[in-house]
Parts: sequence; C-alpha cells; structure tokens
Amino acid sequence: MAFQNGVSSSPIKAMLHVPTIETNRNEPIEIISFSPIQNGTQNGVQDGDSFSPVFPGCYVDIAPFYPEQGHVYKVEKVIFKGKSQYQDLFVFQTSTHGKVVILDGSLQLTEKDEFAYQEMLTHLPLCSIPNPKKVLLIGGGDGGILREVSRHACVEQIDICDLDKMVYKKHFPDIAIGYKDPRVNSYIGDGVAFIKSVPPATYDAIIIDAFQGMGAYATELSNEDILKSIAKALKPGGVMSAPADSIWLNNFAMEDTITLCRNIFKGSIHSAAFSLPAFAKSAMGSKYA
Repeated sequence: MAFQNGVSSSPIKAMLHVPTIETNRNEPIEIISFSPIQNGTQNGVQDGDSFSPVFPGCYVDIAPFYPEQGHVYKVEKVIFKGKSQYQDLFVFQTSTHGKVVILDGSLQLTEKDEFAYQEMLTHLPLCSIPNPKKVLLIGGGDGGILREVSRHACVEQIDICDLDKMVYKKHFPDIAIGYKDPRVNSYIGDGVAFIKSVPPATYDAIIIDAFQGMGAYATELSNEDILKSIAKALKPGGVMSAPADSIWLNNFAMEDTITLCRNIFKGSIHSAAFSLPAFAKSAMGSKYA
C-alpha cells in the first residue's frame, strides 16, 4: 500500500524437529521441519487438535496469522544458519525455489519470486510522483529494493537503514547488487530511531520493507507514532510505500491501516494486490500513500 503526503496522486505453537539425513555423498546435513503440534502432548495429539505430520527433510512455512495454511520446502542443502545481535537467519537451497531465506522463523524471500515483491514495493510509489530525488528505505537488508530503486535515473540519493545485512551479499549477489550503486548510503541500526531523527521534509519517497508477520520490530514500524514521523520526514507531495497483508485473508486489517494512514497522510491512499507463490498465504498487498 502506498500513502502520499498531503496531495492526491494517480501463534500457533510448533515443535521443532531437527533430524539428520544422509546426502548422496553420505554427508550428514541438518534439516529443519515444523509441525503444528502442541507441546507436552502424546504424539502431538490432544482432544480437538488437528494434527499435521512432520515432513522429514523439509521446512514447513506456516503463515503466522493463518495456521491452517502452510508451504512445504524440501531442503536440498543448508547454506547458512546463524544469529546476529538481533536476528536468527536460516538459508537453504531448494530445487524448485532456489535459495530460501528464513528470518526469525518467518519466510523472507526465495530466489524464484523475490522480484515480484521488490518491484511492487518500489516502482508503484516511485512512478506515482514526478522525479523523486531522495529515497529512504527502512529494512530491505537483502538489497532487492535497492536494486529496483537504482533503476530510476532521476534518484540522486538512496539511504537505507536496517538492523544488519548478515550474509546477503555473500549468498545472494544478484539481489544484493543494489549496494554497489554509488548513490546508496547504508546505515546499520534501528529503523524506528532513524525515522524519528530525520529532519522534516527530507525525502521524496520512503519505503518500509517490513510487515506485521515479520514480528515485533515490523509491528513497531507500522504504529501510529512512527507513521506520523514518516509523514513529517516526507516532502510535500512525497510518497510512502509499505507491504500489506492479503486482502483475501485479513481484509479487516487492511481497512484499519487505510483508515489510519488516511488520517495521518491527508492525501490519497492506494493499494495493489500481487501474487507471491512462495508465501504460505500466496497473495500479498502493497500500499502507498
């Protein structure tokens, strides 16, 4: 969804299983799979529970707010598993979606369809205003949105603030290529604090690459006080873009967000829906104002 500033414009509990399987070369690799079963139950079954079996050698992505839905990914190879100061990161290889990134237990991207998310969140807002020159990205440490912003020749300055970049540059060079643009200024830190420190009327466009399914940090980025700080940081006629939930599964949340943003940004609010097959809920939205 996108919001334009001041003008109109065209839990489910899960048990973690870590089995060890053998590859064709008899090299053991660690595989993670999730099963939505209650802790402390006999074989994961209680009266009234719906039981979903574990898929050995697979990762099962369950949408945080839609526990009846999930996608199963067969893990061909574990590429990286580690923890930074702020986040847990798990990267693995699949035969159908390429490399897959799981951040703090939430699916972030797959090589197969990441472009759809990055393009929608970037090009809709940047093409809705004339000649944006200064762009701020909060989140987006993988570099995909930077890659898309850099396609706009009119942009003169691209600032990004994220908690950390972890291993994206090493394992996703085609996505992280956006960091190579000389217009990019990278800041490692708290995006909420960064937004609050921005002087008034600084940016033509602000892109928030975080949604509530990504956890508390993303939820904080979408609260009323932060949205007011974003509106203040935008130039008159500026635009803000952020991901939204699926209109098919959580339309009441979309309505609440649109109402909140309409009250804060005082301009036109637009939303767009697009398909992301890799995600358990399959469809997502993009809002810009």
